[in-house]
Amino acid sequence: MGNVYGAPEITVHDLARKLSDDEDFILLDVREHHEIGTVSIEPDQLVVIPLSELARKQLMALNQDAFPKNTEIIVMCHHGVRSAQVTAWMRQNGWNDVWSLAGGIDAYAHEIDPRIGFY
Repeated sequence: MGNVYGAPEITVHDLARKLSDDEDFILLDVREHHEIGTVSIEPDQLVVIPLSELARKQLMALNQDAFPKNTEIIVMCHHGVRSAQVTAWMRQNGWNDVWSLAGGIDAYAHEIDPRIGFY
């Protein structure tokens, strides 16, 4: 697996396993609100901060209490490009256990749960 940002990735199968095992991590969805309204998964671990908000607020959008630097964070978007960008940026800013969801929610729908839909 690879992306233009060099961000480490996790597969949708690994995410599905983590969700079914109720592992402790944060699933950060960086899609825009209109995208999330179309297709989404809503585990307890889900936090939504659209990329446009991250770009505007930068590190202030990532409250240290909500996003401790020692917590595993999986970043998700539609196809994995924006999540790779955010993952690389977070790692540059001190988060070490951050992973981009390879293929994004589209791959999750195709490979894990087509009932969530596609766009």
